[in-house]
Amino acid sequence: MRLSLRFILPLLLVLTALAYLTTPLVEQLTLRWFIRDLDVRASLIASTVEEAVGATRAGKDADRKLVALFNRISQDERVFAIGYCKTPTATVVASQSYPPELSCDRLKTWPTKAESLLDKPAGPLHVAVRSLGSPDGAQLVVAHDMSFTARRSAETRNYLIYLFIVLGGVVSLMTVAIAHLSWRGWIQGIRALLNGEVLLRPANHRVSPELLPIAQDLKTLVRELENEARMRDEAQMSWTPDFLRTLLKTDLRGSEVMVVSNREPYIHVQKGGKIQVERPASGLVTALEPIMRACSGTWIAHGSGSADRDVVDGRDCVKVPPGQPAYRLRRVWLNVEEEQGYYYGFANEGLWPLCHIAHMRPVFRHTDWEYYRSVNQRFADTVVAEAQRPDPIVLVQDYHFALLPRMIREKLPEATIITFWHIPWPNPESFAICPWSEAILDGLLGSTILGFHTQFHCNNFVDTVDRLLEARVDRESFTVSYGNLLTAVKRYPISIAWPLEEGLVEEPVEQAQARIRAHHGLPPEVLLGVGVDRLDYTKGILERFSAVERLLELEPNWAGRFSFVELAAPTRSSIETYQKYEAEVRAAATRINARHTRNGVPPIILDIAGHGPAEVFAHYRAANLCFVSSLHDGMNLVAKEFVASRDDERGVLILSQFAGASRELVDALIVNPYDENECAAALKLALEMPADEQRDRMRLMRALVREFNVYRWAGRMLLDARAVRERGRAQGGRFRPFHVS
Repeated sequence: MRLSLRFILPLLLVLTALAYLTTPLVEQLTLRWFIRDLDVRASLIASTVEEAVGATRAGKDADRKLVALFNRISQDERVFAIGYCKTPTATVVASQSYPPELSCDRLKTWPTKAESLLDKPAGPLHVAVRSLGSPDGAQLVVAHDMSFTARRSAETRNYLIYLFIVLGGVVSLMTVAIAHLSWRGWIQGIRALLNGEVLLRPANHRVSPELLPIAQDLKTLVRELENEARMRDEAQMSWTPDFLRTLLKTDLRGSEVMVVSNREPYIHVQKGGKIQVERPASGLVTALEPIMRACSGTWIAHGSGSADRDVVDGRDCVKVPPGQPAYRLRRVWLNVEEEQGYYYGFANEGLWPLCHIAHMRPVFRHTDWEYYRSVNQRFADTVVAEAQRPDPIVLVQDYHFALLPRMIREKLPEATIITFWHIPWPNPESFAICPWSEAILDGLLGSTILGFHTQFHCNNFVDTVDRLLEARVDRESFTVSYGNLLTAVKRYPISIAWPLEEGLVEEPVEQAQARIRAHHGLPPEVLLGVGVDRLDYTKGILERFSAVERLLELEPNWAGRFSFVELAAPTRSSIETYQKYEAEVRAAATRINARHTRNGVPPIILDIAGHGPAEVFAHYRAANLCFVSSLHDGMNLVAKEFVASRDDERGVLILSQFAGASRELVDALIVNPYDENECAAALKLALEMPADEQRDRMRLMRALVREFNVYRWAGRMLLDARAVRERGRAQGGRFRPFHVS
């Protein structure tokens, strides 16, 4: 023990001295890395906005548009300001926080590719000047906030000190342990390790027992460090369309990306003797468009527009987006019988009610199943025909294509197939109702990665596989081994674009409130609630109306002071169940209005029509509350749209506990939509909630929606695809993912 202490105490002193000596060097290196990274970001921003600056300078109100553009870019937490000098003698056009010291004439002596730190009271700024390639010598100035470096340096210093202290303690403990172990056994084991004998032994040769505990600990440590590094990297990423494009060009360079969905991103229709292009309001389109634009891939979808056939080439393809073609849209044609059986029949009368558990009996017909299977096969054949490589990344979207992954896998065994199931997955007992449940599971397990909105849905899927198939389920890693293929089951909560599309929130909230109330014939002082849904029985519209009625029964003073606007979009009107549901919704609104209308103010305003994004977001901004009462939902993006629309940090979200969004937006008022008393109490609480509490709740929810946006949803799937392909390379194959022996 005395010998150990003589060794340990000097060792601790030396390690402590090393910690203090190496800290300044590490801080200098860290600062250089920060500056280099910010310089790269500045170059990326310059290349990104160069075309936009040129186009803006050519139009009217050029300076105002540039200022608006720079202000939007400056919302990034590290971008302090952006300025533009058309000529060396011009007046700088810049964002609000632009430092006055960086005038255009001063930039004459500023090296184009140099970086500098500009001292400010709030902290240093990293300033980068980039030429835009104009004959007039136009330059873009990007100033990054460097105040975070002090915090990072302090954290680095503490980590180093703690690291050396822990290292000293570990070495000390190892010294004591070695002194009490067999000297000969350890010397032999260490000599073999240093000579490389352990590493060169055959795989079936047993490693020395003395080294097994260390080997296991090292494996565990490496795994933890890898997971921690990945989480840290994802947390620091700024998820934008530009970042997705950069990700594809770097991490997935040379990869072919294909998307398969029932809905197409652009629809050509005949209107007034002319062909017009419509873009459906879809979170799926918003999420995947940046990927397709970046990789020039192929999007395969059902061609449903009245003029779709008039614009395709001989291979049924058309370049999109119109005017700026970046990728191919490959259309698949379905006749009336196929669409009725595959889409309206098996998908929406069978799988939809089965998965949503909304107490609506699913309908399964053998003819619908045959159409569903044949249409899936046709889409699989189209993927194979359009694939230009044997190992494409194929993104399969939703319950319309449950059989597609297996069909693609049979023809393209090296493909990386990511299937995302946009609706809930039920419990095993409910899913077993489907006569073809095993065939659907077999089809989905052809995927490399299978994604759901929530962990609850992942759990249900794994339980279903475990119950219905002869498969090996690993609940620790959430993988399913089936048919000599390993499928990872992962959670990818979908979201919306952030920031919102330009123009959706430009109208001031006060102006939107006055305009929407006048549009519906309501006095200015009436409080307004809003619901935005497809006219679907899973959305809980009848339950929502019952809650409004119960509120007026318990609190009659709200009659004439509160009105609820329901924007309901018609959907699947050829299905009898939806026709009956629409009639029930209309009847409920009429009955409630007959009982509780006061002073010409109806408690329910039912607007059944298609509503554009501008109209929907105007209602979001005008409303005092938004009520999402889904009886069962995958995510429900209406809740996130309402939060994103409220840049005034006002308004209250009432959210069903059965919507996937309730797992994330925990600062909403979470309710059981089947309990009308609880929902009525939530309505009263929302209408009477103080402004301070509204602001606190909305700030937290907006921060979450901003961070976990739709680009993060798509990017995480691509990062996982990259990991799968790298694992395939490391295992000696080309890109064949997750195969097991």
